[in-house]
Amino acid sequence: MISTSRESHDADADAEALATLAEYLELLLDKGKSLILVRNQAESSDVFLGDAGEPEEEWTRHGKIRNAVASAVLGVTSSGFNELTIGGQTYRFVRAFTEVAHHGAVVFSAA
Repeated sequence: MISTSRESHDADADAEALATLAEYLELLLDKGKSLILVRNQAESSDVFLGDAGEPEEEWTRHGKIRNAVASAVLGVTSSGFNELTIGGQTYRFVRAFTEVAHHGAVVFSAA
């Protein structure tokens, strides 16, 4: 894994976070959309594909992930440009923040 983050992390949480992130990064690359992670519930975050500049109704829902995994994903990435190698595949993406229906959201877009 190549990352600009220098914090230490729990290896098991990192592995799950990286596997989840890789799955969604592949999806956003295939669909040509951004990944939008909306943290609007106590236990889980909603996952969408779409353009964060478009209305939420235009996005496609792609399930939920546990907030522990969402937090771990944020821990292994940083705001701005990221380059991570996961399972031999290098991903370059930008992580940004936005607000969706008064909830914080993280946007991952291909770089």
